[in-house]
Amino acid sequence: MAVALAQGDTPELHARDTVAAGAGLVDPIIAQLIAAEGPARLRDLIALGVPFDRTPDGALAQSLEAAHSRARVVRVAGDLAGKAIMDALTAAVRAAPHVEIVEHHRADALLQDTNGRARGVRCEDGAEFLGAEVVLATGGVGGLYAVTTNPIQAIGQGIAIAARAGALIADPEFVQFHPTAIDVGRDPAPLATEALRGEGAHLINGKGEAFVSDLAPRDVVARAIHAERVSGRGAYLDARTAVGAKFPKHFPTVFAACMEAGVDPRTALIPVAPAAHYHMGGVATDVWGRTTLDGLWAVGECASTGAHGANRLASNSLLEAVVFAARIAERLRENGAPVDLTVEAQAAIPLLPSGARAELRRLMQAHAGVVREAGGLQTTLDRVDALCAAHGPCHALTTARLILFAALQRQESRGAHFRSDYPHVSAPKRSFLTWPDVEQGVGASAAA
Repeated sequence: MAVALAQGDTPELHARDTVAAGAGLVDPIIAQLIAAEGPARLRDLIALGVPFDRTPDGALAQSLEAAHSRARVVRVAGDLAGKAIMDALTAAVRAAPHVEIVEHHRADALLQDTNGRARGVRCEDGAEFLGAEVVLATGGVGGLYAVTTNPIQAIGQGIAIAARAGALIADPEFVQFHPTAIDVGRDPAPLATEALRGEGAHLINGKGEAFVSDLAPRDVVARAIHAERVSGRGAYLDARTAVGAKFPKHFPTVFAACMEAGVDPRTALIPVAPAAHYHMGGVATDVWGRTTLDGLWAVGECASTGAHGANRLASNSLLEAVVFAARIAERLRENGAPVDLTVEAQAAIPLLPSGARAELRRLMQAHAGVVREAGGLQTTLDRVDALCAAHGPCHALTTARLILFAALQRQESRGAHFRSDYPHVSAPKRSFLTWPDVEQGVGASAAA
């Protein structure tokens, strides 16, 4: 999690790095907001018991990652920050007497009153839960791709739910591919964290040649690795000297994943490949996390706040999530609107059969991945339409269609969206679209 804390670092520098990485589409107000509020949110997490790594003198240990001008990434046991934060927050929620937890239900539609206000969710098993407000925190879209670091269940369900209810969607074409997933055939693919390169690990091809700056922005590194793999030279992370014997203690998750696959990273090269990792797009929100749909909020990867632009700066995702979670919570406490029990009935959303989902993942990987062009995008979009006709408006197909449609509309290359048929950039504009736009094939609206 990136936080400007070290001597010589400031939120202003952090915001500047965020804007620079986002390829012209980061909202500078949002970049400054998350950078400025990050230290306070970090203190909240420490108070909840997140055991961030410390230096021998007791200060927070901070790593350098790609496109950061300062070492500002706090971590837990090298590469376990996300899990540690989730564990601490889960424990706090379970201990809170005012929180009711309902588990093992999967939302498939919003419940809306006769005015269209979000009033709750309906689940795949038919259960319904009503509330004064609804907050989506449903994660990303990596499971739409054949190679991903995300849980394969992450299919953009929240985005599909919001879009079909009428919410505005922003920048769905921007899918970030982490350049260094560990290429050992696992699904999802384990991740060789960027912190390894921050510690001095190097990228080389099968001939032992360096082919890209190790700390270049993620989109640059991902495309370079993609090119080496397409050429047949392969791509590898060499951490033998930089980390070596320190692997088990400093990067236990990477070490365990490699050892399970028969690769000892202390003495061998780690094979790597780009993998769908983070979605910069999502449900459009304002500075408080409100969507365009009354009563609906979105936070984390399913939201598009303007913080990440076309290419998220490394380790800003956890930062954005905790900052906006706190901002939403503040406004929810202020609102406290009564629950209106009059809601509109919702049609059932079918599940996409496993065979069709496997086909979708292959197509998205091949044609909506690191490198894209019109023919492949249109072929995939046509096939998605055919799958919709055969299986109904499944969430995976809805979100895939949003991504494909916006990628076709953006006839330029910017950040994580690289069009081989449009390799140059044009004027920097974000994409905004609604589900009716996509259904009717209307061009996505754009704003500078």
